[in-house]
Amino acid sequence: MHRILIAEDEPDMAMGLRDNLQFEGYEVIVASDGEEALEKANSERPDLILLDVMMPKRDGLEVCKMVRDAGFTVPILMLTAKSQEIDVVRGLEVGADDYITKPFSVREVLARIKAALRRSGSSTSVAKIVKIGIADVDLVKGKVVKGEETFNLGHFEIEILKMLIEHAEQPVERNNLLDVIWGLSAFPANRTVDNHIVSLRRKIEKDAKHPQHIITVHSVGYKFIP
Repeated sequence: MHRILIAEDEPDMAMGLRDNLQFEGYEVIVASDGEEALEKANSERPDLILLDVMMPKRDGLEVCKMVRDAGFTVPILMLTAKSQEIDVVRGLEVGADDYITKPFSVREVLARIKAALRRSGSSTSVAKIVKIGIADVDLVKGKVVKGEETFNLGHFEIEILKMLIEHAEQPVERNNLLDVIWGLSAFPANRTVDNHIVSLRRKIEKDAKHPQHIITVHSVGYKFIP
């Protein structure tokens, strides 16, 4: 049975999510503020975290960064009332996997959770540590060391990178990434992949505005150049 941590300070929303997830057969842990979320992430070791951005004591972005800094690579899905792209990119930069914008449907949340857990348990032939230009990328720990900087990778960023590396120098269609990693029914919007690519380039490329390794293939998708 998969264990899910819900970190949400609105009691009605937290209980609604808990009841629906339990009905689907998940074991659920609930935290009502950022400090409690950190404590339960460390003690309960959930398989996935639903993390509200706006919480008392510590906000979701801080909690996400601290969870990633501790070496946890479990999927983290942010719950937020914000929808601007800059907020999405900020979350990805600290290691979040994606955003679910309020108000949302329970069906949407369940679809995203199932997709994340499915990919989380999949195997790959890609090496544990990959050298990409000036960056050393640990695909198990979800860490990027680039010069004197260290970055955290989110679960979906790791999966995108694995898939691109597995098809090195070959174009990978954006819709194929959506289908394999998330499931088209859960994520019909192309910006989902694009936002992750922007974040990956900032963490890996020497110059994110002029990428040499994660290349856009016009009207198709992306390809990886070693």
